[in-house]
Amino acid sequence: MSDRLPPVTLVLGGARSGKSAFAEGLVERASARRLYLATGQAWDDEMRERIASHQQRRGEGWETIEAPVELAQALQTQARADRPVLVDCLTLWVTNLMLGEHDIGTAFDGLAATIPTLKGPVVLVSNEVGLGIVPDNAMARAFRDHAGRLHQLIAGLADEVHFVAAGLPLKMKG
Repeated sequence: MSDRLPPVTLVLGGARSGKSAFAEGLVERASARRLYLATGQAWDDEMRERIASHQQRRGEGWETIEAPVELAQALQTQARADRPVLVDCLTLWVTNLMLGEHDIGTAFDGLAATIPTLKGPVVLVSNEVGLGIVPDNAMARAFRDHAGRLHQLIAGLADEVHFVAAGLPLKMKG
């Protein structure tokens, strides 16, 4: 546990690309004390299974706090120099914002304003959804567009950006 994390790291990748495991490894190598900010909500059995799988893979040494909507506030409250924070994941956060009919721009601006003020390192995980075909419905297109804008915003603030495909990380920034 000696790898020092930069203040802000963004890890992008597709579904089942290995991005969460890669991000967890970054945090685990940096500290024995670590916080997992979970944005996912268990709406159905499949999502409950995904959450359980992530929890089992992480194992001991993680404190978990759920932050499905109030992500900026949770980061502001929880970030500390002695404990890195892993946020998994931003696209689930976008989903929660959309389904709750929250103001997306205000939420993104709040997160962007909070990140540079954090008192400890943060690793943010997100699904890259903009590499496929154009979705066939307005909500899916809006989701893809929101995610793309958020990724550009966070990548601009991040010290390091990694893209993970087939379990292989590619460092894009930093």
